[in-house]
Amino acid sequence: MNAEIAENADTPTAPGRIVLLTASHRVAPGLLSWPAWRTLHAADRVLCADPGHPQLPYLREAAVTVEIAAPAARELVDLCAGGATVVVLAGGEGESDLTDGLARLAGSGRVAMPELELLPGSYDLPGARLLDLVEVMDRIRRECPWSSRQTHKGLAKYAIEEAYELVEAIEDGDRDELREELGDVLLQVVFHARIAQEHEDEAFSVDDVAGTLVEKLIHRHPHVFGDAHAETPEEVKEHWLRTKAAEKQRTSVTDGIPLGQPGLALAAKLASRVRNAALEVPLPGGEGIGYELLAMAVRAEAEGVDPEAALRAAARAYRDAIRAAEGHAAG
Repeated sequence: MNAEIAENADTPTAPGRIVLLTASHRVAPGLLSWPAWRTLHAADRVLCADPGHPQLPYLREAAVTVEIAAPAARELVDLCAGGATVVVLAGGEGESDLTDGLARLAGSGRVAMPELELLPGSYDLPGARLLDLVEVMDRIRRECPWSSRQTHKGLAKYAIEEAYELVEAIEDGDRDELREELGDVLLQVVFHARIAQEHEDEAFSVDDVAGTLVEKLIHRHPHVFGDAHAETPEEVKEHWLRTKAAEKQRTSVTDGIPLGQPGLALAAKLASRVRNAALEVPLPGGEGIGYELLAMAVRAEAEGVDPEAALRAAARAYRDAIRAAEGHAAG
């Protein structure tokens, strides 16, 4: 018996386990992974420093006992003595003080450290950062002296400017610039949607905007979401035009073409509608550079060339030639 006691005295106490449980604030509280629920139910103790943590009501409903406590690193290690498992429910900003303290203890080499585990209880899905964008935009609209006063009409010019800057980034092939400009265009959409929420009679939100777009995309892609078949880009375009025509119930092929767009783009769009409808429409007669440009734009569209992009490319080459004549380096 004495030998057995001596042997047990020489056996080191199991250091236990610390589990830092995190959850994405972009996922509804209570939607935790099965490993997270299993760990919570099996833990000896579950601790949380924040009494207002959004997960707490759901954990209590699931019969998980949570203690409101914020132990220091050494105290947490002591709680694991004897092989206990302690789960720490991390706050929205993480637990940097605690993890730093645990790292210092482990680095000292003087403490028998428990097993440390980081357990994500939920993960962001693709597009989750869009929720952050909506939240930030909502606060800016409420608290920023400039943003809170903007209207659809006042912001319209910025949408045009950002669209052109996006086109420029695409033509330059600059990936970093492209990412930034896509964000600026997205900002315009979210900003206008946020303003629309305040309309008294016909308010809508960014969710309504996204929902309308989802419905449109599904309806115009019957070869993806339905029983239709399309093997080529031309067949896809045919599906798109057919379903769009049914949706809009337009009486003219010119309906829906914005007349405020640049002239070459407008001429090419009109020519495209005429060609797709198999109409025979002679070009209007007239003298002057406008009619000559119209004929050139129609010809370019028939040849599969975007006249607006072609002229822009030529203008950029002209810009480079001007800079060279001025003695500037190319770029």
